[in-house]
Amino acid sequence: MFRLIPLLAVVSIFLFACAKRGKPTLEEYFRPEEAKVKTGGVKLISVQTPKGTFKVWTKKFGNNPRIKVLLLHGGPGSTHEYWECVESFFPQEGIEFIYYDQLGSWYSDQPDDSSLWVTERFVEEVEQVRKALGLNKDNFYLLGHSWGGILAIEYALKYQENLKALIISNMMSSCPEYDRYADEVLSKDIPPEVLKQIRDFEAKGEYKNPKYMELLLKHYYVKHVLRIPVEEWPDPVVRAFNHTNEKIYVLMQGPSEFGISGRLEKWDRSKDLNKIKVPTLVIGARYDTMDPEHMKWMATQVQNGSYLFCPNGSHMCMYDDQENYFRGLIKFIKEVDAGKKKVEF
Repeated sequence: MFRLIPLLAVVSIFLFACAKRGKPTLEEYFRPEEAKVKTGGVKLISVQTPKGTFKVWTKKFGNNPRIKVLLLHGGPGSTHEYWECVESFFPQEGIEFIYYDQLGSWYSDQPDDSSLWVTERFVEEVEQVRKALGLNKDNFYLLGHSWGGILAIEYALKYQENLKALIISNMMSSCPEYDRYADEVLSKDIPPEVLKQIRDFEAKGEYKNPKYMELLLKHYYVKHVLRIPVEEWPDPVVRAFNHTNEKIYVLMQGPSEFGISGRLEKWDRSKDLNKIKVPTLVIGARYDTMDPEHMKWMATQVQNGSYLFCPNGSHMCMYDDQENYFRGLIKFIKEVDAGKKKVEF
């Protein structure tokens, strides 16, 4: 008995320490917070827009009052589905995360009104989602990938007082600079005769031609988007691609993968990065569609920036360089929770 009492004291201290540093116990992490009918964490959130009220789909996984990561998918018009890989990494670290399909995406309402697909409106949507989920400066980590990185930057520039930390994954701060990189670097990685065929298809507007997509998949996607043979692409990625809202994607991004010609064509926040004060992680990859040197530079422009480089990864390095991506991402989240503003990798 005299051995049991000190043991219980040690266990109590350990559990208290876990809670104090932001990692809840298993019971706390998986405790359902829903009242009445349980929905597995799914919550449809009403968002107000200039064209009326619509619902967007969210799903919360886990409970951690200090660490809540809202995931912004790319596209525009893609879905949360490709983020499902986080389930293999975040729960064991006690990190709460929230899936979220932006308005117009597969699980959310899809109004057919082109005036809704502008960056400023998406920013206000994120703010409404934040309020509905009870996220605040003491727990709110915003993680945006690709187009989601643009949205995350824009949100931070307007509402950073609500953030605990910002994470920009695989996105440059300037679309004109991305266009330059695509033209001067990425296109040179394609055999000249193949690039000519691709350019010919684009000149004719034949973006749906099966041969066009075949050339892109073989000479571009498996080199710079996801460095895994297409027939082996993970199911969450395949579902996200299949469920992409093409109307939104083409309107904002444009039909070509070699540059942006849609509404985002002139988007450039490179001179405004110094206004971002919250701890910020920028993630880039060696084979990315985005220039890793530009993303490294971005981390030096924000006031409290860290840069994570994934040497084996491409645009979706959360899949093709998972070891480096999630080890670094989790380290950043935990060290910010511990009070650090910058993290070394």
